[in-house]
Amino acid sequence: MATLYFLGGEHVWKRDSKEINARAFLDAGGKPAVLVFPWARSSFDKSYFQRARIFKYFKSLGASTVDFAEYSDPSSELVEKVEFSDLIYLTGGLTSVLLERIRNKNVDTLLREYGKVIVGRSAGALVLCNRCIITRNRERPATVAISGIRLVDFSIKVHYNPSKDNQLKLLSKEEKIYAIPEGSALVYAGGSLASIGNVYLFQNGEKTRAD
Repeated sequence: MATLYFLGGEHVWKRDSKEINARAFLDAGGKPAVLVFPWARSSFDKSYFQRARIFKYFKSLGASTVDFAEYSDPSSELVEKVEFSDLIYLTGGLTSVLLERIRNKNVDTLLREYGKVIVGRSAGALVLCNRCIITRNRERPATVAISGIRLVDFSIKVHYNPSKDNQLKLLSKEEKIYAIPEGSALVYAGGSLASIGNVYLFQNGEKTRAD
């Protein structure tokens, strides 16, 4: 199984999770061939403004190549791109959109069979889990928990801040939830978990530090 990096969020233009991404690149051999899935936005064609920014960012971290998985790619081409890569990066955006596109293209199967490094940022991290926890806010009247592709048996909350504690404590009576702020990450490797920065565990209605 792949080594998984769950990023709580990052402002790519600030590169404020640079050290975490650099660690993932080292896990992928130091100069990995990176494949980016920018499918979590309603518009993700080749004019997607983040592409040049991501390309320059990852090249600066030592990537040997930075390629993009196009939603228009035929399945055979997606398989080739995945097989060639050393590290897969799933971007942030709309979780439901990313999930739908991953399943439509059978990329969930490719990710389950992938044995290298996968980095998920924000929505990209959520989809890898048992359930995607999306807490309520001014635009969303209720907390939503939708099924992910279940590479792991726990759920996460990205962009975490303590104002969501009551919602997470309630949800954690049914399942284990790791809450990851921006600039922090949870790493799953060989069945073991490690946290980078401040990561919290919600379980049985209680909150503790995930050390």
